[in-house]
Amino acid sequence: MPQYPRHPNSLVQLLREAQEQHGWLPRPLLADLARELGLTLAHVEGVASFYRFFHLQPVGRWRVLFSDNITDRLLGSEALMADLCQRLRVKPGEMRADGRVSVAATSCTGLCDQGPALLINHHHVITRLDAQRVARIAELIEADTPAASWPAEWFRIDDNVRRADVLLGQPLAAGEALAAALARGPAAMLEEMKRSNLRGRGGAGFTTGTKWALCREAPGTERVVVCNADEGEPGTFKDRVLLSRHADLVFEGMTIAAAAIGARQGLVYLRGEYRFLLEPLRATLQRRRDAHLLGTSIQGHEGFDFDIDIHLGAGAYVCGEESSLIESLEGKRGTPRIRPPFPVQQGYLGRPTTVNNVETFCAAAHIAVQGGAWWAAIGAPKSTGTKIHSVSGDCERPGLYEYPFGTRIGRILEDCGARDTQAVQVGGPSGVCLSAFEFGRRIAFEDVPTAGAFMVFDRSRDMFEVARNFAHFFAHESCGFCTPCRVGTALVVKRMDKLAQGHGSRHDVDVLYELDKLMHGATHCGLGATACNPLRDTIAKFRPAYERHLKSLYFEPAFDLDAELSVSRRITGRDDPAAHLEAAE
Repeated sequence: MPQYPRHPNSLVQLLREAQEQHGWLPRPLLADLARELGLTLAHVEGVASFYRFFHLQPVGRWRVLFSDNITDRLLGSEALMADLCQRLRVKPGEMRADGRVSVAATSCTGLCDQGPALLINHHHVITRLDAQRVARIAELIEADTPAASWPAEWFRIDDNVRRADVLLGQPLAAGEALAAALARGPAAMLEEMKRSNLRGRGGAGFTTGTKWALCREAPGTERVVVCNADEGEPGTFKDRVLLSRHADLVFEGMTIAAAAIGARQGLVYLRGEYRFLLEPLRATLQRRRDAHLLGTSIQGHEGFDFDIDIHLGAGAYVCGEESSLIESLEGKRGTPRIRPPFPVQQGYLGRPTTVNNVETFCAAAHIAVQGGAWWAAIGAPKSTGTKIHSVSGDCERPGLYEYPFGTRIGRILEDCGARDTQAVQVGGPSGVCLSAFEFGRRIAFEDVPTAGAFMVFDRSRDMFEVARNFAHFFAHESCGFCTPCRVGTALVVKRMDKLAQGHGSRHDVDVLYELDKLMHGATHCGLGATACNPLRDTIAKFRPAYERHLKSLYFEPAFDLDAELSVSRRITGRDDPAAHLEAAE
């Protein structure tokens, strides 16, 4: 494996390499690394403690992580995890006394179409778990059989492309799109991107052509192209398939962006759960270098020098936000930056940087070949082109479905074989929960926007438990930087757990409403602002699911925000929502 430069900007990658060698990160090792990089031990420990895949305490030679997304739970992951813990004689979240094994849960692993799934030592992925596989896994771990010798079928990861359109069904030859973009020239390529009205596929939906133009026009001589492949939104796995089937197209789109904005450096931020893709992606990059599609004087164009490196994340949902991702690329904790300045002005190492999603770069490559008007003619007026949906949950055919924007929710449900559907969570937990009355709505930025997740729940499911799972996810993934998010997500979990245990009342539901209001306008970044989206939607649309968990229906005083803030003022001497939440903590 290539060694990363011994530089502070490479700290996250150096920590990952050290852990792969030692199994965990003992303090003397961190101290040595700090001295070598000219950093304080506190700084290195602070970075290591931020990412859930880094371990400052031993976790055993065998680290087993069960995916804990709601779709894995619906398929029985909790019972399977309990079974494995019993067989291995280990408590969840703890290391066995002999130091050989630990078993725990982790956030969604991007394998919702073939769950339940788990990770072995953050490297090996096992899909389609059942009782028989769990029993055999326990035997192999006890026998210390190397994971490379386990049944190959267990590690099979299917692409499950169910409906292909432009991006999934029209392959381009390596170099074809780049040749078209170079023939147009940078200015004309930017105009084609603007004409296409391609909007970012990572969720925010900012116009790609405008982002590239702003980056090109920003002061500075060194520009950077970054591919956000950290698809940590539960229920999303489209980028996994694009990177495994169409990696050339992703890298081609990045190279086209480099030509358009004048960049020489490209970086892919690959989520830690996709460690199994690292070697194949590096091999693809080397083939492109050998074919003069990367490197110096690309395709014979003197002065067009551009290359791509891959950085592997270490388990942090917040790093899907572009400024957090850049912080991580710079070897820091993934804390979101205050904006402005925006990344297109001052991004990676202070350089103008464009950050785009995997799917966005694939679309850009097709636009380079077919032109902006062609793309703009597909989909809806304000949402041009196609969108890939990661469909999972209660349906016969989970997998990827690509449709033009403007497609009805009901059409997707029909195609995936969903029956007796109660709700659909579009865009992941931070998106929107739709009831059966809304299945006539359409996927589009002007109606139902999405980053790609499409989770289906039939009428046998408890939507309160769905929202509770999402609440635990956000509380676990909060970076802890700001009080409204750090404390607010914990308070939401506390109330939801109280309801789940049968000790709650309508007063608790009222408190949840008020917490949503507080967090929505007071958090540092989008994680806290959207953390209560599933809570708000399910209370409004599936209120009986909450009523069933109430201890009683007797009257309790309504949640009085003014009274609570008055108490907060006396305790903290401050008059703001953050102070109120801090007092509540």
